[in-house]
Amino acid sequence: MNSSLSAKHICARYGSLYSPPDPSQKVGVALSTLRELPLNALRHRPESGTCGWYIWGGPAMSEDEEFFQSLHFAHLGEYCPSLVPFLSLAPGWRVLLAPGQTEVWFDIALLNA
Repeated sequence: MNSSLSAKHICARYGSLYSPPDPSQKVGVALSTLRELPLNALRHRPESGTCGWYIWGGPAMSEDEEFFQSLHFAHLGEYCPSLVPFLSLAPGWRVLLAPGQTEVWFDIALLNA
């Protein structure tokens, strides 16, 4: 199954609009944490060339300004391929992935941030 169909299926499964980022949009990724579990992703509203996604590994996101690095969406498959099909969820969604665990939920607070 191609990733586009998987992404559409995931959006339909969780009741989200299908909202794929443009490959040239930027994502905030904590590259140094991606080997830690769980993998986490949350999506704010897109702005200023970003798609709104922030991705990190481990139990907690840091408030440090240096925690996230900017990366074009098109390159995410190299760093966190398991998350890519979930990243067409609309703004306001969160994802947590770990072995045997997939949690996806809507968080209205992300739209008000």
